[in-house]
Amino acid sequence: MELQKMANGHHELGPEKTNVEERFDDLENMAEVDQFLPHKTDGRREAQFTDFVGKTSFGMSIFNLSNAIIGSGILGLAYAMSNTGIILFLILLLFIAILSAYSIHLLLKSAGVVGIRAYEQLGFRAFGQAGKILAGCIITVHNIGAMSSYLFIVKIELPYVIAGLMGQDDKSSGEWFLNGNYLIIIVSLCFILPLALMRHLGYLGYTSGFSLSCMVFFLISVIYKKFVIECPLFNGNSNHTSMPAVYNLHNDTCKAEYVTLTPQAAYTIPILAFAFVCHPEVLPIYTELKNPTKKRMQNVANISIGAMFIMYLLTAVFGYLTFYDQVGEELLKSYSTTDTLMLCVRLAVLVAVTLTVPVVLFPIRRAIQQLLFPDKPFHWARHIIIALCLLFLVNLLVIFVPDIRDIFGVIGATSAPSLIFILPGIFYIRIVPEEQEPMKSRPKIMALMFTALGIIFMITSISFIVLEWMTGESKGVRGH
Repeated sequence: MELQKMANGHHELGPEKTNVEERFDDLENMAEVDQFLPHKTDGRREAQFTDFVGKTSFGMSIFNLSNAIIGSGILGLAYAMSNTGIILFLILLLFIAILSAYSIHLLLKSAGVVGIRAYEQLGFRAFGQAGKILAGCIITVHNIGAMSSYLFIVKIELPYVIAGLMGQDDKSSGEWFLNGNYLIIIVSLCFILPLALMRHLGYLGYTSGFSLSCMVFFLISVIYKKFVIECPLFNGNSNHTSMPAVYNLHNDTCKAEYVTLTPQAAYTIPILAFAFVCHPEVLPIYTELKNPTKKRMQNVANISIGAMFIMYLLTAVFGYLTFYDQVGEELLKSYSTTDTLMLCVRLAVLVAVTLTVPVVLFPIRRAIQQLLFPDKPFHWARHIIIALCLLFLVNLLVIFVPDIRDIFGVIGATSAPSLIFILPGIFYIRIVPEEQEPMKSRPKIMALMFTALGIIFMITSISFIVLEWMTGESKGVRGH
């Protein structure tokens, strides 16, 4: 009966639901069958989303997707460049950007066949409940990693900000309010948890644009600092912010490498993959797009990825050329805490990542509810308990994981290739009908090769990271 109403054009969300966030909430509570179109397509006519009419402009959609792409990964790019050299890094960055755009093409093509608006529902359409569970689990793991990376930045940078505001040269004086482990617990309870307990937030929680503005400010400051900071030689000390630099313009420390490979290069591709993941947000943004077509949304994706490619490249180049092989795993660690401009940058980045954590938490909670309580109505107790458990788990990870590079590496080597390479490829192969594209057709073969590339990339990255852990060469070689 419900499908018949949808087919007749009478399916409505209710006159009282005028807010975008409320409409998203209605859509999340629809029955599984309502996620699909009430009619079949022949593969030649692009399916249309019937949930509601999108009203987001082309420009705002670019803005939203750009905010979904950019994140904490930008802080690890200069370190990645120091381990590969400028030319090799540029090739790898361009390679990952192009593959990310292609994987979005596969997602949009799959969604266009069946009219599904969520990543998890594509998994359901392709492989039934098992596919939905797989996609939901991978998204959950990835978003937990993203939350951990954001809180790790709080753990690293907030003590330096407090010390700078108090006029101290470093954070090693021993006071409890300069202990990063205590600070992330305080920030989680006082700022993140209240926002995470809101009932309505929706996928598109980045619409204020504040996070992107902070990162633009960060990039401008990194470029500026390249021209005012002399080449540093830190005598092998890993804490750049607490020791005065000893300058030596003729030392090899200040020499840029164009192509090189260090033991830490195993983290480069995972960091790049982590930095470009936006795929769970693509279909919701597609649904909200005014006059949605595959070509129009692909243009949104291409422009967004292109803009982030330029921003990532500039950040990596100027960050690397400021500190060379002394650059920290997290770029802000390399700058002085007594510098007023960089203190403002730290504050901006901290506010941006803190406000982003609850936005990342919402899709995890939604996935958990769909997997464990698919037929249960909304309940405040369950809503709150899931948020508390997630924040508790993420705080434990941040407290006990010694290095943000490990978060970037592990998540970038597991969930990121799954979301970028493997799932879009297998969804495309399963969903696009053979009458339209036989298995031996060029698009299907390319999708199969794309999936195989993701599997190879995952196995290789994990193997190199584990090997690098076992050899113990990671930090002693370069002073990090």
